[in-house]
Amino acid sequence: MDARLKLSVVVPVLNEAAGIRAALEALAPLRNRGHEVIVVDGGSSDRTPELAAGLCDRVLSAPRGRAAQMNAGARAATGDVLVFLHADTRLPPGADQLVPNGSMWGRFDVEIDGRHPLLKVVACAMNLRSRLTGIATGDQAMFVRRDSFPGFPEIALMEDIALSRILKKSGRPACLRERAVTSGRRWESRGVLRTIFLMWRLRLLYFLGVSPERLARRYGP
Repeated sequence: MDARLKLSVVVPVLNEAAGIRAALEALAPLRNRGHEVIVVDGGSSDRTPELAAGLCDRVLSAPRGRAAQMNAGARAATGDVLVFLHADTRLPPGADQLVPNGSMWGRFDVEIDGRHPLLKVVACAMNLRSRLTGIATGDQAMFVRRDSFPGFPEIALMEDIALSRILKKSGRPACLRERAVTSGRRWESRGVLRTIFLMWRLRLLYFLGVSPERLARRYGP
């Protein structure tokens, strides 16, 4: 990556008090190299905004919803490249040196951190599917040039797939093999097999035209 390019890492949060400090401390090396980190709170009822202050460049408030929160962060960003990062996901070391200068958008491979052996299979399947389809997911830490960012469609679920569809019209994503590591807590708490089938079903219904609002109700909190 060209050293003159600046990253803006946008982290949407909601009630992440238990892990927000560790998440932002992991981004400290990027900030030390001149990149910025923007936390966008969607109305937390815990101390998330307070804990984030001082460990990022800005803490913003936005209407609840990952798409709306990430769009608010993008509007406030000053960097050349926007990186959208879930609070329970860690970028690979030296991420600022990995994003290719000539790519409009892309994502990292993902690794799911957890004890269940199927999580490695799930991550491999996600990465392979993404390469084949040109569709990225939020767990893969999507990035896009700020001057090419059209905004996430502000829908209740599947905003990452919807954005990928838009960006694919201008070119396929850069699929980086370096891995972003995301927490497997959602998978393990709901049951890995159950979550796999749920996600397959939700994606199928989305591609068949079921509204994201209905899908969000099935997905749960």
